[in-house]
Amino acid sequence: MLPVTRQDSDITCSNDIGRLTTHGQEQRYISPTTGICRKLIVQAVTPSGKFEVPLKDHANDASKLAIWLLTHSPFKGWIIFKWFGKSVWFALKLLWPVVWFLVEVYLGAAGGDDSEEDTDSSYNTGYYKPYLRQFQGQLWAARSRMEYSSRVKEEVELNTRTHACYPRILMIRSPNQNEWVRCVDRDIIIRAKYIAISYRATDFYTQGPSEEEEKAQFIDEVRAVVLGQQFDAYWFDLECLGEAAEKNLDVYCMSDVYRRAETTLIMLRRADSGEDECWRSWGGRVWTLPEVLLSTRLCYKFRDREEVEPLSLFQLANLAYTNAEDEQAIINAYGNGKDPLERLERLALLKKAIWRRDMRNSSVPSDPSPPPRSDMTGGKPAIGEEYKPHDAGRVYALMGFFEHRIQPNDHEDVLRALARLSMANDSDRIAERMVSMFPSTITPGACWYADNDIYDANLWDIVPEIQVAGVTENGALVLDGCRVAAIRWKDFPEIPFATTFSLKRKIAGSIPYFSWPFIVIGLGIIPDTSRAGGIALIVIGLLILFLSPRLFLYSKSGRIIDKQPWLIGVKGVVDRGTVESHLYGGTIAHFPRMYFTPSGSLFSKPEQLSRRIGSDEQYKDAKEQEKSGPGHMYTLIDTCSSTMYYFRAERPPTVCIFAGREGGLGRFVLCSERCKANELHKEMVLRMPTEISQKMELCGWVALG
Repeated sequence: MLPVTRQDSDITCSNDIGRLTTHGQEQRYISPTTGICRKLIVQAVTPSGKFEVPLKDHANDASKLAIWLLTHSPFKGWIIFKWFGKSVWFALKLLWPVVWFLVEVYLGAAGGDDSEEDTDSSYNTGYYKPYLRQFQGQLWAARSRMEYSSRVKEEVELNTRTHACYPRILMIRSPNQNEWVRCVDRDIIIRAKYIAISYRATDFYTQGPSEEEEKAQFIDEVRAVVLGQQFDAYWFDLECLGEAAEKNLDVYCMSDVYRRAETTLIMLRRADSGEDECWRSWGGRVWTLPEVLLSTRLCYKFRDREEVEPLSLFQLANLAYTNAEDEQAIINAYGNGKDPLERLERLALLKKAIWRRDMRNSSVPSDPSPPPRSDMTGGKPAIGEEYKPHDAGRVYALMGFFEHRIQPNDHEDVLRALARLSMANDSDRIAERMVSMFPSTITPGACWYADNDIYDANLWDIVPEIQVAGVTENGALVLDGCRVAAIRWKDFPEIPFATTFSLKRKIAGSIPYFSWPFIVIGLGIIPDTSRAGGIALIVIGLLILFLSPRLFLYSKSGRIIDKQPWLIGVKGVVDRGTVESHLYGGTIAHFPRMYFTPSGSLFSKPEQLSRRIGSDEQYKDAKEQEKSGPGHMYTLIDTCSSTMYYFRAERPPTVCIFAGREGGLGRFVLCSERCKANELHKEMVLRMPTEISQKMELCGWVALG
């Protein structure tokens, strides 16, 4: 939703040099020329509200007058008076350069020629307008150890092993006393062969008065099965998870527990409820997928049956993941190695599969819905306080597949944990790739997060061009190495441009400026020299004036070869002709000066011709879509590539970030500014030519949240 202005609530923000400013809740932006926080004025096709204005431009007035004179006949009704007035104004426009030239000659001004190219080059910097505000806060978690991080680090986190070769705790059967004991002795544990237990808590016990009794019964059943399999040790999270900081360490090494186990026993609920339902329930838990994928051997048992059956990964896929394509692909890769997936593709599929899972009540994997809900890894430990689930449980289940892991933290949510995991495994750059994607649903607290992409790109298709420096306490990513440009919304600026050289157009463009000298000289020689000659000169001057609109426009036509880069926004859907007239005035002998994007936005439609260009039909489609749908329709004009884009967003984006590349085009993230939080918010992602990023200036740290 667009922000609502409230008079009783003000916002305090700072400009690019840290000076504080207080203002209302209307949308703001940082001026690219002054660095001051200003109200955002938006030009709109149909203005509504006090912050929207009609389309306005600074194009050459003479060109616009010439176009009007050529497209309107003076002999239609009373338009002759308006036509005559505009003709006089156009003639005066031609007189002004002559007067200025004479003044320069009279005053002896240096460089007396009218050098339009020099004037244009002085304004044509060759770069888009920069974004001047940088992130000015502290990082909650930093990539570099040299940076200050405000998050609370537990003592055990400062000296944590990357991988564990044995569990920290095992349940071992004492041969002398014939009972099970909780063992923490390293010398005993490293020599023990053990079974790891995989189960779903809600299949065996429920919260309530009988919870402890049901857990005790379940533990007895597990011990009986372990003995039946000729093992004297097992790992079971109900009994082997530690307390407080030890709990985080156990979760950190959970994947190694299943890697080192001789076999993993899958405990299923009673088969009388239906075997398929038992498998679906077990498979819907977050941790079960990494548990079986990391195991050496598998077996399973239904609660109401005595038999313990061996199981392969392929059998498991057919039983628990019948209709899940991602899980099938993952198991094919892990099962025999003959259908390998690239590392990033495998990790992306694992993340997608784990994110669909729940641990508490859902028995069927649900559709992905960021951000994920908190999960549980079991019940409470046998000794100590009640186990509390981590909010970032899904991330901790996923990290077992990464080379470098993060220490679980009770104070972080799933998105901050995912950002930390991405920073710890820099070669995968998962968070950086997500920045370049635009999901179907934006996560309110962290807009950088993406489970999918509206352009159907995969995580591994993105080549990131940025680096995550850290994550803020709000869950925003702090990005480094961004090429950023400001988007202009208040009007169309004056665009310095150059066309291909043509002697014919050069001569045609000079002729209109001789009209006034002919008229003035003719008026001057009539009384004293030659009446006939004076009249002839006046007639020639008037004839040139009459032809001047066409000659003037012809001189300005031709293919544009250089222009000042600008990103210009308009609320609403604008046609190509209107954009061209507002940017460059007007021409005849028309060369197209703006093009529709063939594949840069959701409204793109390519022409099926030998040349790759966008179809004009997308204007009609966008106009039709403007009538309905969430948010508002906007038009973005890029003068550097002469391309137009239609897109839908909640708020007008004022900043464009080059974040990565995909499919032969750049990924450019359009963001609005949230000055109170000193953050940017992702509004849309467009696919634009990669080369225009070279016209964007590098910016300091920016926060995307």
